[in-house]
Amino acid sequence: MMRATPILLVAFILLAATPAFAQYDAVYPSEHYDVRVTTVAKGFDHPWGLAFLPDGAMLVTERDPGTIRLVEADGTVQPPLAGTPVVFAVGQGGMLDIAIDPDYATNKLIYFSYAEPGPGGGGTAVARGVLDRAANSLRDLQVLFRQQPKSEGGRHFGSRLVFSDDGEFLFITVGERGERDRTQDFSINRGQIIRIHKDGRIPKDNPFVGRADYRPETWSVGHRNPQGAARHPDSGKLWINEHGARGGDEVNIPAAGKNYGWPVISYGTHYSGAAFSGGTHQDGMEQPIYYWDPSIAPSGMAFYGGDKFPKWRGNAFVGALKYRLLVRLELDGERVVAEERLLEGLGKRIRAVVAGPDGYLYLLIDQDAGRVLRLSPAE
Repeated sequence: MMRATPILLVAFILLAATPAFAQYDAVYPSEHYDVRVTTVAKGFDHPWGLAFLPDGAMLVTERDPGTIRLVEADGTVQPPLAGTPVVFAVGQGGMLDIAIDPDYATNKLIYFSYAEPGPGGGGTAVARGVLDRAANSLRDLQVLFRQQPKSEGGRHFGSRLVFSDDGEFLFITVGERGERDRTQDFSINRGQIIRIHKDGRIPKDNPFVGRADYRPETWSVGHRNPQGAARHPDSGKLWINEHGARGGDEVNIPAAGKNYGWPVISYGTHYSGAAFSGGTHQDGMEQPIYYWDPSIAPSGMAFYGGDKFPKWRGNAFVGALKYRLLVRLELDGERVVAEERLLEGLGKRIRAVVAGPDGYLYLLIDQDAGRVLRLSPAE
């Protein structure tokens, strides 16, 4: 049986020379700029998520201890916030992503995802609370979403948080918890994008509301472990990246009610080397707009629209854990037309990528003594 021509496997890769050894505070070359890497704050235990407050301070999550830290605009790192929940700190589990409410200036609400312990093991959950800066604590904690059911093991929690362009809805990426054979069972939360109102209510226009064979909070299905997500600044659409198995990392634009194929189709292989049962295409299953083979292990995603790197406006940036670099994707609408691999000489696992309100790019380095790094032009 003939298959459709596969989508672009690897875009034109613009490789730059890299320093002879890794340095945190150093200059690295790229196609358009020499990029200065500067440490903004350090001493974090496997930092996972980063969000900016209106005054330039940052909130940084630490996966393993399950904590959230406030980093003042001058780089001072405060002790962990009080009032956070207990986390399921097993494997990849712990405190995960963080976001601030679009109306933070008036309500002081912050949102965070975490691996929550409970009957059966652990699962991704999302909560919100009021940030009390004077007390360095959270109060009025409210859990908005719980992955159902929980399970043992410490793999594939997702999880990123992105607000819709109107600020009314919250998108949550949820991994399949390493249970690939349950991903196409839509009566449970495995490998999905979730869409809820920001107060936790289920939107009436979600695609599966009223169907007994789907959970009503579900937006799209058939994902593996999406650890990067961002809203496109022009279209307002949600973009994600997700881990494949042995190859087949994907970039997707998840649409309402669509199935993205895991574990039936993939451009990679199983870890055993076996091919996927559905090959790369299957009726009723969506194609990624881009993929990596071999796998780069993508995590974190941001679109750049600032003024510090004008030649990068409209580009997407993705962190890589396995290859320990930052990927820049040039776009033509919803097509990736070129890829450049940055910071290869840094040699660190990049967990999160955030476009700062000051026009710089910010990265989280995932390790025992993790850091917040800022990228700026080396003028």
